[in-house]
Amino acid sequence: MDEYRRLNLKQWAVEDRPREKMMAHGPRSLSDAELVAILIGSGNAEETAVELSRRILSSVDNNLNDLGMKNSDYLTRFKGIGDAKAVNILAAMELGRRRKESVNPEKLKVTGSNDAADFFMPLLGDLDHEEFWILLLNRNNKVIDKFMASKGGITGTVIDVRSILKTAVEKLATSMILCHNHPSGNLTPSDADHQITQKLKEAGKIMDIQVLDHLIITQKNFFSFADNGVL
Repeated sequence: MDEYRRLNLKQWAVEDRPREKMMAHGPRSLSDAELVAILIGSGNAEETAVELSRRILSSVDNNLNDLGMKNSDYLTRFKGIGDAKAVNILAAMELGRRRKESVNPEKLKVTGSNDAADFFMPLLGDLDHEEFWILLLNRNNKVIDKFMASKGGITGTVIDVRSILKTAVEKLATSMILCHNHPSGNLTPSDADHQITQKLKEAGKIMDIQVLDHLIITQKNFFSFADNGVL
């Protein structure tokens, strides 16, 4: 058993190798641990790559969204995971996040808060820091563009109202939706959230650009200023 545990993926029987298994049967045939094992390639002196991957996943209750929120410092705590392997895992998590957000924005028409939340949830839901984004719309409420206005820490970001309005004018937007995430999972708007909403709303009036909503996104839910009558 000890000898088996020290084997790397190349030394496994063909039918037990995640790479060969995926080539033969497709990626859907692999467990989450086997997919992570492909990313890291080898385990450590006590664990195979798959066993180590199972332990990493177990540490986040086998929740890939939670794994996507971890950083390299967290991953390198596991014996056998150095900087290079941690980067492989983080890169895969980021690709998954970008795939979810890669819907062509020109095809999206926003008819309510749910549409905007569906657009932003994959982008912001599982981040471990706060980001503030703007969704720009035309007269038909179709998305023109999206852009990140600010990136900050766990508790907040700094917003430049002038820069946001400049971009909105350049893109010929007639309205916009504000959105930021709360990594804490708390959906309650802060005083700063209310203040920036009002600043952008008032500034937008001067340029005839309406602020339709401000969403606060968490991993599992969202809060709409418009739906709750606080816009």
